[in-house]
Amino acid sequence: MQRVVRLGKDCIGGTIGRISEISAAIAAAVEQQGAATSETARNIEEAAKVTAEVAANITDVNRGASETGSASSQVLGSAQSLSNESNHLKVAVQKFLGTIRAA
Repeated sequence: MQRVVRLGKDCIGGTIGRISEISAAIAAAVEQQGAATSETARNIEEAAKVTAEVAANITDVNRGASETGSASSQVLGSAQSLSNESNHLKVAVQKFLGTIRAA
């Protein structure tokens, strides 16, 4: 009878030992998963910050391009006005020279 009790204790003790090992392995895996999840969350947060910075830079570039386009339009308008004035001056000089030659 004592032998049966001892075998029962050994069997139960072995089972408890295996359960303890399995529980420790599960706890370690859960801890590793928690660390990986935290790292993933940090990486996502960093990616979000960088994405926001890129979006702000794109907005700045867009604004700069728009301002450059406006300035280019103003320069074009000024160049066209200057060309017109140059043509008027050319005609006036030709008339003036024609008048001097005729005199």
